[in-house]
Amino acid sequence: MKLTSKTIEQLLIEQQLLVSKPNIDLAFDFLHYDTRQVKANTLLVVKGAFRPEYLTHTADIKGLITETVLDVFLPQWQVTNVQKALAVLSMAFFDYPQKALWIGAFTGTKGKTTAAYMAFNILKDATNNHTALFSTVDRITGTGPGDKKKSDLTTPESYELFKDMRQAVDNGMTHLIMEVSSQAYLKQRVYGLRYNVGAFLNISPDHIGPNEHPTFEDYLAHKMMLFDHSDQVIVNAESEHLKTVLGHAAQTHEKVYTYSLAGQGGNYSYVSRESAIHESRLIVEPSDLNELAGEYRLNLPGDFNESNAMAALIMTALAGAKHENMVHGLDVVFIPGRMLSLPIVGHGVVFVDYAHNYASMRALLNFAQNQYPEGKVLVVVGSPGNKGVSRRADFGRVVSELADIVYLTADDPQFESPKAIADEIAENINNKQLEVHFEMDRIKAIFQAIKQSGERDIVIVAGKGEDPYQKINGKDVPYIGDYAVVQSYHD
Repeated sequence: MKLTSKTIEQLLIEQQLLVSKPNIDLAFDFLHYDTRQVKANTLLVVKGAFRPEYLTHTADIKGLITETVLDVFLPQWQVTNVQKALAVLSMAFFDYPQKALWIGAFTGTKGKTTAAYMAFNILKDATNNHTALFSTVDRITGTGPGDKKKSDLTTPESYELFKDMRQAVDNGMTHLIMEVSSQAYLKQRVYGLRYNVGAFLNISPDHIGPNEHPTFEDYLAHKMMLFDHSDQVIVNAESEHLKTVLGHAAQTHEKVYTYSLAGQGGNYSYVSRESAIHESRLIVEPSDLNELAGEYRLNLPGDFNESNAMAALIMTALAGAKHENMVHGLDVVFIPGRMLSLPIVGHGVVFVDYAHNYASMRALLNFAQNQYPEGKVLVVVGSPGNKGVSRRADFGRVVSELADIVYLTADDPQFESPKAIADEIAENINNKQLEVHFEMDRIKAIFQAIKQSGERDIVIVAGKGEDPYQKINGKDVPYIGDYAVVQSYHD
């Protein structure tokens, strides 16, 4: 929809964002925050590392939203927070698509993508394929070939978020499942957005560093903001810091839907029946959510995925899904880059997983050890550059505890040296029996680990999954993906 001077002023005043405004009557046909993407008669939101000279490349920009008034001859609305302003104006420009969607959101240190895909598959079955998905891996806004794209961020910039919601609504979608990161709240990407149901999966230290959260307490606080913006909330009763989490949830909700393994304190519970190499099975006990009770086959290995399944089941039950939708959805669910396994003749089994923090790595290695107790565990791992600095020490700890051999390699180094990142991981390895190798060529590192493994061993390739690129020096450099590398191995 067009954004008029009156509408802009009204929206910014309502959110207490407006500092000053031009005395002018205009109507803008387009909104964006990137000068490379503007069209005729654009209102530009000035954010990030912006330089006034960017405006010289186009004559299509006719007005600005900015925190600092620029020395240019253009109408400008000065605001206290440009990220919040972008969110408010974006939802208006795309005509409030969230109002036409039932929205379920997941947050947590690990498991967000898995739980989101589970809920997505259940609701696809329940809504006759009228459910959209915004995940770390994919953004799916419809059923056509052009309605699926790879994600750059767990939760995209607010403009992209509402743009994709509008596309989903225009494609006839009625439901949306999405992941919400702590960064989404820190960076105001979901400012003003409310969810029908919000699920809190777990919490452990992550995303702590100079460019992210300064402390764990700040990280947790931003995770818990999901409760403040959800009509109904779900909490894993086995989560760390449960008292704090439940206390925050109870501030705005009389009822909190808690879940856990049977006997672990959740109001909604399940029994783990079987956890095998290619699947797992669980039984959900009877409760006031009648559609939940019964046995499920989960098309994913690992008992840790059963907890994610329980969160997805409760969320979709609250959305109106039936038991048969839940059974079918979990039976067919597939998560790109998660827990992919491939046996290699003479070299045991290779697992490829997106695990990229302490909690997810520990769960993955524990499962692998339990499945193959007689073999060695070989791990190929790196850590991203310029973010998640705390993960480096965490990876050193977890491989010290559960691995026999580790190959330290490049992940998404960005502007850092991959060898320097590997050295930081190595500095935190405290197991003298652990065999440590350095190979910054990721494909070579994977090949070397497989070659070294024996028939009863397990190779864990962690961090990239099926990502089709590596982030190096600010560019997305094409990469075939970890699973394709494993598939191409030969002695």
